[in-house]
Parts: sequence; structure tokens; C-alpha cells
Amino acid sequence: MIDRPGLAEFLRSRRESLQPEDVGLPRGRRRRTTGLRREEVAALCHMSTDYYARLERERGPRPSGQMIASIAQGLHLSLDERDHLFRLAGRTPPPRGPDSDHISPGLLRILDRLQDTPAEIVTELGETLRQTPLGIALTGDLTGHSGPARSLGYRWFTDPSTRQRYAAEDHAFLTRMFVSGLREVVTLRGPDSRAAHYAQLLLARSEEFRRVWDEHEVGVRPWEVKHFVHPEVGALELTCQTLVDPGQSHLLLVHTAVPGSESHEKLRLLSVMGAQSLH
Repeated sequence: MIDRPGLAEFLRSRRESLQPEDVGLPRGRRRRTTGLRREEVAALCHMSTDYYARLERERGPRPSGQMIASIAQGLHLSLDERDHLFRLAGRTPPPRGPDSDHISPGLLRILDRLQDTPAEIVTELGETLRQTPLGIALTGDLTGHSGPARSLGYRWFTDPSTRQRYAAEDHAFLTRMFVSGLREVVTLRGPDSRAAHYAQLLLARSEEFRRVWDEHEVGVRPWEVKHFVHPEVGALELTCQTLVDPGQSHLLLVHTAVPGSESHEKLRLLSVMGAQSLH
């Protein structure tokens, strides 16, 4: 059963404890609110201000599990806080571990400070959970996929358009890398895992995947330098640095260009183009 007073009090306390800079928002002038405004939280949680406000006022419908998960992520809650929020809403908390999509507050805080850099947070199966604006400008919005197609490795073998963003000379290596990586996760997580399910689907759908899978290759690690092909600015050579959150098996991928290089100038151009598209 939903605990409306407890839910409302918890939401207010978490909202008031956050500052705009904690979630990547500008502070602005004449700010009198303690913590974040309701409309700011609603935007972070991808819901209407009215819907969120009603929860803080002990009103409105009982929120779904998807809504609660979105609120937990928008408020940058820890896993313990997320689980507490689910219970206040009368819901069973989602499982923790490698299948969880809940990003840790620490990793989110880092991503929020990388707004001028292409960066994304992904799962161990290459499912994009969050991107910076410049990350979206570089590769497109990758968070809208559902089911197995959330995984870049799965799309690599089932959606030909996926390969268009990567230099043709790297395709053979990337094919080996995706298969190797999936094989390692299947072994790590077991035959009943989501990774094993993806592997079975790909074995049924892709002759190329079956051929490389049968080679039993493991240990093919990503190159530090990646070669992207953008439909408007062309080829980019970017260095990728990875930060790992072992608790959630999430990775923060940060792409940078050598200062003064042609790719550095193209990133600057993408940043301008992305900002213009928001107006």
C-alpha cells in the first residue's frame, strides 16, 4: 500500500537537498527556493510538473514502477534511497546488480559536469542509459531503443544503419570485439542471463555473428582511439577513456579530441550545431 505522507515528505526532502549544480543545471539569478524547484525535478524525471507536484501534496494516482524509477534517477538517489522510494510507493524495488538500469549518483554527477564533451553511461551489454548533449550530437540519441535493440552489440548485427557511424576500416575489428565481449558476459552471468538471451537471438538471426561466435575468441578489448563518421561533419578521431562503476556494472565513456586537431574543431562545430537545434 502506498504511504502518501511518507512519499511526499521523502520527495520534498530529497528535492530540497539538491542544488542546481548537483544535477548539471544553471543556478540563475534571484533564486529563493531551497534546493531544486518542482519544475526542475519534473524535467529531470521526464514528467509533468503537475504530476510531480501532486505527489508532494499527497495526491494523484499511485505512481507506476516506471515512474518511481524515473523519479529515483532524476533525484540522483542511491540504491538504498531508490529502494526506500519504491516501498513508500507500495512497489517492490527492482533487483540490483548487472541488470539494473539505475545509475549511481556519483557517476551521474560526473556526467553532469561533462556537458561540453561527448560522453555516455552504458551497461556491460552496451545499452546506453544516459548521454551528454554532445554525445547525442555525435552518435544520435541512443536511449530510445527497447528490448535487445538497446544493446549496441545487438544492433551491430541486426541494424545495418548502426555501422554507418563508424569508419569502415574498423568494422571487422568491432565485429570481433562485440562478439568477444558478449561471450565473456554470457560466461560471467550464466545461461539464464540477459546476455545469454541476446546471444541466442543473434545466433538465430545473423550468419556473421554465428561465424565469429564459433571462433571462441575472448579478450578483444576496445581501442583507445575510435574513428567515428558523422553525417554532417564527417570523420572524427577521438580518444575514449572509461570509468567503471563495479557495483552496477556500468561504464562512463568519455570521448575527447587532441586540442588543435581537425577532430577537435569538428567537435566544437557539433557543439554549436547541437545548441542551435535546441532553439
